[in-house]
Amino acid sequence: VQLQASGGGSVQAGGSLRLSCVASGFRFRNYHAAWFRQAPGKDREFVARISRSGSGEYYSDSVKGRFTISRDNAASTLYLQMNGLKPEDTAIYYCAATSTVGVQTEDPQYGYWGQGTQVTVSS
Repeated sequence: VQLQASGGGSVQAGGSLRLSCVASGFRFRNYHAAWFRQAPGKDREFVARISRSGSGEYYSDSVKGRFTISRDNAASTLYLQMNGLKPEDTAIYYCAATSTVGVQTEDPQYGYWGQGTQVTVSS
């Protein structure tokens, strides 16, 4: 089982990045998926979640209207389009997958995790 995140980088405030996460070793289409992030000195926090089929999305208030989560089940890939980036979005971003029913926004609800990709936003 593996989740491989990529697409992070350094951008100026107002810029955009697109993160990708490729899943392997399990049937990705059967799992809800999400992005979390962890800033230096802070706990990991929920960013966005998408249902197995891709029909349901849920966002934290801090990214709503700026970030868009999506998935391609045929390619076993999860995406996070990040627009209007702010310095406070600087963090390591992690992808995760779960089979738990409901809107899952907590770390323990996710059994599979990627290794993280660094996003740095300068002012």
